[in-house]
Amino acid sequence: MKKINLDALSTKYGISDYKELYAKVIALIEDSRIKPVKASGINGKSPALYREYWIIEKKQDMSQYLNELNYEIVPAISTDYYRVHIDQYIQDRPWVLLLNAYIRDSDFMTCMSENERSFDIWRREKFLKQEQGKKILKRCGLDTKVLNFYRTTEPIAYYCATRRTPQKLLVIENKDTFYSMRKCLIDSQAPGSAPAQSKLTDGGVSPICGEQIGTLLYGAGKGIIAAFSDFDISGEPYMAAPENTVLYFGDLDYEGIGIYENFAAMYGKQYRISLFKAAYEKMLTKAERIGIDQLPVTKEGQNRKIENVFLSQFSQPQQDTIKEILENDRYIPQEILNISDMMVTVPVRT
Repeated sequence: MKKINLDALSTKYGISDYKELYAKVIALIEDSRIKPVKASGINGKSPALYREYWIIEKKQDMSQYLNELNYEIVPAISTDYYRVHIDQYIQDRPWVLLLNAYIRDSDFMTCMSENERSFDIWRREKFLKQEQGKKILKRCGLDTKVLNFYRTTEPIAYYCATRRTPQKLLVIENKDTFYSMRKCLIDSQAPGSAPAQSKLTDGGVSPICGEQIGTLLYGAGKGIIAAFSDFDISGEPYMAAPENTVLYFGDLDYEGIGIYENFAAMYGKQYRISLFKAAYEKMLTKAERIGIDQLPVTKEGQNRKIENVFLSQFSQPQQDTIKEILENDRYIPQEILNISDMMVTVPVRT
């Protein structure tokens, strides 16, 4: 309870005359709106008043809210929490009632994005992402699946050379390498160049490190892990075809290895994921020619905990070379390969 002194009461009710103030205080006491703080002592005037008073807050009638929770909320919303925490319900009530009306009147047949659904329900596009929205859903005992929305990530930048399937999609960690490989694909299809294959086979023109690549995806480092969470939505339909192979190519350092291993662990059951081994082998060959001591120093703060998923895809001599590079705090950036290293043509099988 809060306290208030005589001077504050006089100011609150605009009373300067002491007799009027006395009458007002006695009336407030009789109405159970205040009660004396006896420890404050009396003011020494006649008739005497205590110097301070407790303000008595009237208990709010909660019956209307309980009736609302019991009889007006749809069964899909659990009212267990709010029936025990009525004060919290009064705070959340405007949002709960909007959700209640939406569930009651909507069939949720149309799947939409998280922000679209959020605006549809609460007229606030970010409400579902905010802490308040998350708490209200939890207090209502609702799983987000009930709202039939999908979460969106930053769109994947990609270049499509063909939409035929099956094909190999190549995830590239860095921007420069993405543009160089994109130029390889464009140049291979340009007038006057060797004819691009209408169907992706093992033979014919192989414009990138001896591999037939149908689509390039810019991974933006660790961004590819989040981007693939809704790949079937953010990408074109052909990209998610189960017969496709998704190749990964990144820097040869702890971070690049970690990205691949996490990527494969998260999506390896859903997609056929493998390393773009041909490009890594070219990186190793070029690095050995340059000299390990000429490679750049590993960036600080990298998580050095890696599994054997990456290394196991290489021969033992290659594994030894990779370990030597890493243990000497060196790394091979993707940019060690330029466009002349990538453009390789293999003869058509007869």
